[in-house]
Amino acid sequence: MEIEKINLYISAASDLYPERDLVSRVVTELPVTFGWKINLSPLGRKTFDERLVLDSDIHSLILGEDIRAPIGYEWYLSRKVGRKPIFFVKENIPRTMAAGDFLRNLSTYPRIVTYKTLAEFRVKILLHIGQSLLENADQYSIESKEYDTLSSFLNTLEETEPETLEIVTGEDSIILTRERFIPKDGVLIDPHGDVQNKNDASKS
Repeated sequence: MEIEKINLYISAASDLYPERDLVSRVVTELPVTFGWKINLSPLGRKTFDERLVLDSDIHSLILGEDIRAPIGYEWYLSRKVGRKPIFFVKENIPRTMAAGDFLRNLSTYPRIVTYKTLAEFRVKILLHIGQSLLENADQYSIESKEYDTLSSFLNTLEETEPETLEIVTGEDSIILTRERFIPKDGVLIDPHGDVQNKNDASKS
């Protein structure tokens, strides 16, 4: 069965709002035909749904100044089902005692990635997500041409730094592409704001 969209879960506290916002935007730069469903650690009174973590295809945790609820539990859930999420750690910032303890407890974890600036984080999160897709190409039904295009993009990304997109999302979001996903009802909205009905979409 062909996968139509990738479920991406990002564990990050409110002090990392720029990172939360950035992830919601830059996945559209990856040259793949998937749609994306992006869920973030809830802030404030927003209800936490553990199924979003358990059902995610890719899970990443970002640690900044503090390790606030439910991030620790999100990490526990992901590890409980056998995942090894990438652990991004922002450097050169003060941390609470709780965050410091959490980081020390995971100091030997093999999938820790550090970054200092938002631009550096952007490159590393794109590389991580893109490499995860390549590693699971059969599972995601990635064809050879799309595989080669994505590989080339990631190789270029390691050498250069493309500009970030101007489109702002910032919260939980669903980003669809017409190549793999045609809705059963209603309309499909592409990234350029064009609206296409089901019958027209099936002809493209």
